[in-house]
Amino acid sequence: MNAVVPLDPQSADGKVADLLGAVAKSLGAVPNLFRVAAQSPAALEGLLALSTALRTGRLSGRTREALALTVAELNGCDYCLSAHALLGKGAGLTDTDIDAARHGRSSDAERQAALDLAAAVVRTRGRVAEADLSRARQAGLDDGRIVEIVAQVALNTFTNYLNLVARTEIDFPVVKTLPRQAA
Repeated sequence: MNAVVPLDPQSADGKVADLLGAVAKSLGAVPNLFRVAAQSPAALEGLLALSTALRTGRLSGRTREALALTVAELNGCDYCLSAHALLGKGAGLTDTDIDAARHGRSSDAERQAALDLAAAVVRTRGRVAEADLSRARQAGLDDGRIVEIVAQVALNTFTNYLNLVARTEIDFPVVKTLPRQAA
């Protein structure tokens, strides 16, 4: 059961109605994550603004979805794992790619470097070692992409934590996080 009640889009008005309408237009529906975030118009607006901005960045859709899967797995968020497994397929990830990303792995060297850095950011709460940054740069990630990876981790951590706190009902095909020792 939800610990934070999702807002019914039909009862929304003003800016929240406009924002939820944009989500519905973009995704074809208003997933429960956005309905929960809509309890705070400022949080919903921030979530959508950062999401939209990062889609215009230099990281590919496949890489952004792989990052979301890695972060969701590390943070134990079944909602985001379920959502991004579906969204990842839409971005061109195969089932094998999705499974690999859940384990923080990719057959693409640059994407692997991004996943490694993201996992280090999550595990160290941003206090990554110089060696982590060196490996990322040696793999071809410049400072701009490093900043985008940190922003993507922040966005995904926000949605992971919001869904965990809210106990958001999963409205995607359910994917459960791996047992902690396997992640």
